[in-house]
Amino acid sequence: MTADDLLIRRAEKADADEVFALARDFGLTFRPERDAFDAALPELLANDSALLLVAVAEGRVRGYLLGFTHLTLFANGPVAWVEEAMVQPGSRRQGIGRTLLEEFEQWARSRGARYVAMATRRAPEFYHALGYEASATFFRKVLR
Repeated sequence: MTADDLLIRRAEKADADEVFALARDFGLTFRPERDAFDAALPELLANDSALLLVAVAEGRVRGYLLGFTHLTLFANGPVAWVEEAMVQPGSRRQGIGRTLLEEFEQWARSRGARYVAMATRRAPEFYHALGYEASATFFRKVLR
């Protein structure tokens, strides 16, 4: 696959099956359920503060990225947060993740975001190579 073979675009409802399959591979703590996914997808696609991108190669969705912008008080404006980024295991190391993230960064800049952040323990070398730095410890509490 070459860069010319890769299309990054906003997700559409028609991408649901392929994005859901990737989301199932993404989830470690939670197991995505199709009913919840199907309820969330239209809301995310309609949310002006959300961006759901897909990477399409050879007619198939090979990766996706879901991110948001939101206002903050401490950063003097909005910031951007990558919630999910997933590339199909057989399609990694081909520039898909980099291209998804670069497209998200461009969108975040256009919305005045001061920075892009994410919480992940996966692929630190990948994020360092793109100019990201470790910044904080991530805490979470699962609500039941």
